[in-house]
Amino acid sequence: MTKNQLVAYSAEPESATDPVPTPSSVRPRPTDHSLLRSLAWSAAGDWGTQVFTWGATLQIMRLVAPRDYGIVAMAAILMPYMGQLTGLGFPRAVIALPDLTDDQLAQMNTLSLLSATTLFALSCAIAKPFAAFFKTPALAPVFIVSSAGLIMSALVAVPTATLGKQLRFRFLSILNIVCALTTALGTLVMAWIGLGYWALILGGLVASIIKIVVIQRVRPTRLMWPRFKAIREPLQFGWRISVSLVALNSYQCLDNFVAGRMLGATALGFYGMAWELANVPIDKVASLITSVIPAYLSAVQDQPAALRRYLRGLTEVIALGTFPGTVGLSLVAPEFVPAVFGHKWDGMIAPLQVLSFYAGFRSIMALLPKVLWSTGHVRYVMWNDLAALISLPVAFYIGSFRGTVGIAWAWVLFYPFIVLPLYHKTFKAIDMRVGEYLRALRPAATATAVMIPAVEWVRHSVALSRPLLVRLAIEVAAGALVYLGTLWLLHRDRVLLLVRTVKKVWQQKTSVTPAV
Repeated sequence: MTKNQLVAYSAEPESATDPVPTPSSVRPRPTDHSLLRSLAWSAAGDWGTQVFTWGATLQIMRLVAPRDYGIVAMAAILMPYMGQLTGLGFPRAVIALPDLTDDQLAQMNTLSLLSATTLFALSCAIAKPFAAFFKTPALAPVFIVSSAGLIMSALVAVPTATLGKQLRFRFLSILNIVCALTTALGTLVMAWIGLGYWALILGGLVASIIKIVVIQRVRPTRLMWPRFKAIREPLQFGWRISVSLVALNSYQCLDNFVAGRMLGATALGFYGMAWELANVPIDKVASLITSVIPAYLSAVQDQPAALRRYLRGLTEVIALGTFPGTVGLSLVAPEFVPAVFGHKWDGMIAPLQVLSFYAGFRSIMALLPKVLWSTGHVRYVMWNDLAALISLPVAFYIGSFRGTVGIAWAWVLFYPFIVLPLYHKTFKAIDMRVGEYLRALRPAATATAVMIPAVEWVRHSVALSRPLLVRLAIEVAAGALVYLGTLWLLHRDRVLLLVRTVKKVWQQKTSVTPAV
């Protein structure tokens, strides 16, 4: 699809007689139909490319050594929360705050670009000491080139958030498909010609350039020197979210930091790939939560009943989709890893088994901060994440004495203490009962609980003497059949209700009108 086709695809009709409002002031009224359509388009964009991108990833893993993955993982340690400092929380402020003017957006755009440039300069300055800390000289240029992505992200942060506020997820999904395919294909080609870790870095940068060109064409946003008095509210809102996300991304990266420092690049390669694989079933769900759900939660932020309905329904659907995938991956990891990646990756089996169980829990709690942000409890989330930033690194360090699996267990044993306060605050903010929430989890939890012993029985009684790939196929098939069968036998009414609800909403006429 060409750039012009993308632009045409995103166009919206306008009345020739009506005054044209500033794009930032238009927030379509959310409906169940529009939410379902937005989720469907975003899911198509994120999940529809998986067959190709994971096929490319499998080939890339055969072409690139675990040490190369370890070097890239080291370079990525600082990137997530540096990215949050670049954006200054402005994308979420654009979505959450009503009535932002084009002048305010232009000032926010400039401030975002200035912060990205400053951070890139800082990255260049610390690249050599950073590489020396990890005793990996090749890390310095990789870190510098990776940091160039901060400037690219800053150029599209505000305009992309504006498109999200307008619920134009169809266009954004198509663009994400193009960028994902470009990244996968470019990385594969560069790995094939022998670029090693550079292939893993440069493939994503090519896609970022494409995104900049298209976004600036579809939703151009001016640069205007910031006047802090004019953008005080979005700056304060964004600053609190940035602190929260910096803390979140920091403690989510510090396990890699500890693994790299204490155990070395090869162990980090095993652990980093185990983390990525464990989170495959939920990363696409998380992308939906990040890209789509905040706009809808913000639109009903003063309606507790609607927020409860969204949280209950989304939690049930997420659990139904992610629990069997995460727990199932943990169960079949001893066959999956050598069959798919080869025995050179056997070192990631143990951490993968532990992290996959943790990922199932992580999938359902990702909604909680979004609900609290929409109800104005930004400061609470910020302090909760700062508390996690202080406590979790200690757990990772202690766990590192047991190797990569010890670091994985640190997540399982200590993270619940971080999440429980978020649950308490969320239930209080939207007047939700614990039993109401647990009922939403019951179908997925009971079906998964039945699936676990079934897969273990199949492994030891039926598939033990089979070839590796056949064993894997038998275990996966058995787990899927038992999971679906349990849902049908024990929760048939609930499953049919969900199907009827989706069908009914999908058949309704689109109802998107300007908010009053």
